[in-house]
Amino acid sequence: MLYNCGARVSEVAGLTWGDLQLTAPRQVRLRGKGRKERLLPLWRETADALHRLRGMSLAADQQHVFVNRHGQPLTRDGIAYVLHKHAAAAARQRPALARKRITPHVLRHSCAVALLQSGTDVTVIRDYLGHSSIATTGRYLTVNLQMKREAMQAFWKQAGIEPAQARAWKPKPDLLAFLQSL
Repeated sequence: MLYNCGARVSEVAGLTWGDLQLTAPRQVRLRGKGRKERLLPLWRETADALHRLRGMSLAADQQHVFVNRHGQPLTRDGIAYVLHKHAAAAARQRPALARKRITPHVLRHSCAVALLQSGTDVTVIRDYLGHSSIATTGRYLTVNLQMKREAMQAFWKQAGIEPAQARAWKPKPDLLAFLQSL
């Protein structure tokens, strides 16, 4: 849910079942800063997971989507705890994840970068994230190495320049010995 919508953790914490439409067109109404609302699409997988979650609900009158074991709405810290628990479990399968700091905000940032990489205009990303200013959105949109590589290749193609096919440099043993002696 956090990644699908690029939602703030506070928006997810306040989410009620009345904010969701889990059948086509699948969507969610999020309430952001300043009580601003935005309507976002939900992936089928997200809607299906939320539908299963609703089926697990013990209380028929439960309004909040994400609750703790006592039926109380999860707090921001509670959501971060659940995310941390699942990230740790995933790290057992993918050890590289153990070195990453995965927080709810990281999922929001990752959503913004994925939208940028897909070619989505920054003004659409601004609205998707619920920002009032493009300047705020710009902080999320760091260009990663793959995007830089693709931009360089597009430039080479447009300019008619072939990228150099240089072999990797390998230092000679005497140079390595010299450097180690320093």
